[in-house]
Amino acid sequence: MNAAEMVEVVLPGKVEPEGLQIRQGHVPTAGPGQVVVRMEATGVSFAEQQMRRGRYYDQPPFPFVPGYDLVGTVTATGDGVAPGLVGTRVAALLKVGGWASHVVVDAADAVPVPDGVGAAQAETVVVNGITAWQMLHRKARVHAGHTVLVHGANGGVGSVLVQLAQAVGAKVIGTASARHHAALRERGVIPIDYRTENIPARVRELAPGGVDAVFDHVGGRSVIDSWRLLAPGGTLVSYGSASTRDDEGSKQWPVLKLLGRIWLWNALPNGRNAYFFNVWAGRALSRGRFRARLHADLTEVFAALKRGEITAQIAAELPLTRAAEAMRLAESGTVAGKIVLHA
Repeated sequence: MNAAEMVEVVLPGKVEPEGLQIRQGHVPTAGPGQVVVRMEATGVSFAEQQMRRGRYYDQPPFPFVPGYDLVGTVTATGDGVAPGLVGTRVAALLKVGGWASHVVVDAADAVPVPDGVGAAQAETVVVNGITAWQMLHRKARVHAGHTVLVHGANGGVGSVLVQLAQAVGAKVIGTASARHHAALRERGVIPIDYRTENIPARVRELAPGGVDAVFDHVGGRSVIDSWRLLAPGGTLVSYGSASTRDDEGSKQWPVLKLLGRIWLWNALPNGRNAYFFNVWAGRALSRGRFRARLHADLTEVFAALKRGEITAQIAAELPLTRAAEAMRLAESGTVAGKIVLHA
């Protein structure tokens, strides 16, 4: 591939991972207020797994280039953007478009990556880190002395949640399959096997008065149990419906049902709170405020990464052209951490 060519991965429709298409083209040009980023690392998140099934609730119509986030180096700037930005390593949250060797990004959406933090390291905490940080600090407001329950404690978001919660002095209970328990114990997490144990009963043994916060990406029956496990004044943060990943029918219905439950729970006079977290919430109402908050919070996440409060968990690194293999690996449930793609 020469300097004027780019490679991107296209999701053409509801396909198996092997149905992903590799396409070549010309490197895009930055428009006013934009930059071209040469991708160094992007990742496979749960969103892409849902999108290839047509199950992500606000995905664009097929075909499109997936890729929720990326880390890379600015190679060109458009009108109105400081030329000195060229050569800077940045991260960006995109929702789609990251699985490409070169990506056009609004300069205002590019967050500098600190010196000393590698591209793959930074990639593991872009969408996962911003999600974990905002749920923990902006929604649940977890602090020292709290006890929290993290579902999927070995996963991309869950593993960052665990570490950020511990960094503020919280006690963490985490669900995961048994093969991940030893690693969780080493981190100081109390593990529960979601496959063989009764999660509500075990949590009540560990926290008889209830937990101060639950972070639930599972949805379905799990979110009802999560609500019931809260202590007075506790907070439930639901941020997905993983249990419906392979379902058929409307992709909006699981989310709408969750939102209905959360509205009802918050209407009850019981002092507990429930949220459905969407990292994009508020963007349509105030793009400037959304960007400022994202920039501030992702900068905090990168600082925590650099301090060692959170560690980059890279499950595997594969070239972009092996995206199908990366997707298969991510969906296998056999790895801990982020599957990272590089150009």
